[in-house]
Amino acid sequence: MTQARYLLRNQEIEDIDQFEVYRAHGGYDALKKALAEFEPEAVVDLVKRSGLRGRGGAGFPTGVKWGFLPKDGRPRYLVVNSDEAEPGTFKDRELIERNPHQLIEGMIISSFAIQARQAYIYCRGEFLRGYEQLSRAVQEAYAAGFLGDNILDSGFALDIFVYRGAGAYICGEESALLESLEGRRGNPRLKPPFPAVAGLYGMPTIVNNVETIANVPPIVTLGAEWYTSMGTEKSPGLKIMSVSGKVNRPGNYEIPLATPLRALIDDYAGGMQPGRSVKCVIPGGSSVPLLMPDQLDTPLDYESVLQAGSMLGSGGCIVLDDTVCIVKASHRLVKFYREESCGKCTPCREGTYWMADVLERVEAGMGDEGDLAILMDVADNINGKCFCPLGDASIGFLVSAIRHFRDEFEAHVREHSCPMGEKVYDTANY
Repeated sequence: MTQARYLLRNQEIEDIDQFEVYRAHGGYDALKKALAEFEPEAVVDLVKRSGLRGRGGAGFPTGVKWGFLPKDGRPRYLVVNSDEAEPGTFKDRELIERNPHQLIEGMIISSFAIQARQAYIYCRGEFLRGYEQLSRAVQEAYAAGFLGDNILDSGFALDIFVYRGAGAYICGEESALLESLEGRRGNPRLKPPFPAVAGLYGMPTIVNNVETIANVPPIVTLGAEWYTSMGTEKSPGLKIMSVSGKVNRPGNYEIPLATPLRALIDDYAGGMQPGRSVKCVIPGGSSVPLLMPDQLDTPLDYESVLQAGSMLGSGGCIVLDDTVCIVKASHRLVKFYREESCGKCTPCREGTYWMADVLERVEAGMGDEGDLAILMDVADNINGKCFCPLGDASIGFLVSAIRHFRDEFEAHVREHSCPMGEKVYDTANY
């Protein structure tokens, strides 16, 4: 299927990550237009009218978020969240590694809109190449006069700093990210106050995801009406979906929102590998509930996926085929959240530990009849009771897996073996 490529545009062009090549293919034209033709408030209004929603997972309207900044004369900051650690999600990595200047351009326009004079990119610790690409791109932009004082003779000044984290999933949460950026351990902050009021260094701060900011240049160039012509009224525009699993063409695909999940798998990702069929799909990264094969016609927009019982989230579409053991998948994901819990609040710290412990026992064929009730009870004690969203993220897949595949869990308990043929531990030595 032919893609409408705007965020993934020009990826095939050699050296598009270099400033001169990016400029030769229309790069920074949107910035020139924004600085020459718009007042800052007009850019904010344009983004509001476009309906652009945050692409990091929450889906909050971007222009509305920008409008929350208090007009009290204090310095403002823009922070770009490039701490992409959600299992199954790899779109931001492609954006920063292959075409870093489009993020830089989006940051300059966004900083102009909110009147921030300093902006930061918080890059995931494991993204060494992305960090190096962004650092080089920032220096190229400075050398060309697109950063620093009096950008393009507009009177607007901006400095961008690239910061590399230490590799913690919790730092994808915006307040934990700010804590880390300030040099402290990445624990989430109590909210309110929200970052727009008291963020980085206690100043008004906007935290946006990489993909969100990458949408800004084409919106400035093509207009809000162009953006709202795609998707739905409440979920307009384009979304990058990261597709993984036993599909023929795993990768990142830029789709209009409301594209059916079936079309993403069959038309974009080339369908399932020979002899494989869909067992279930995680549509928005490992933290969201699964969807079943009879839900493949669900439109991929925020409202429709929520109505189907899941969330669009970060767009990490993990396709599990008919050979996958759901118990093993649940155990693997819960172990991830156990390891990544910061330990600040009791429900998450203790709950993820006990869920992983019980699932390990069940997967080993050593579970008992009460273990599923224990898992659901622990999940209930986590749900909505944690300091940040990580706790809720840890139970999304598990609870839906037990609901839809309870027989598979019960088989591990009653038969002391995996019905999918997965090897279990030697129970005699467990």
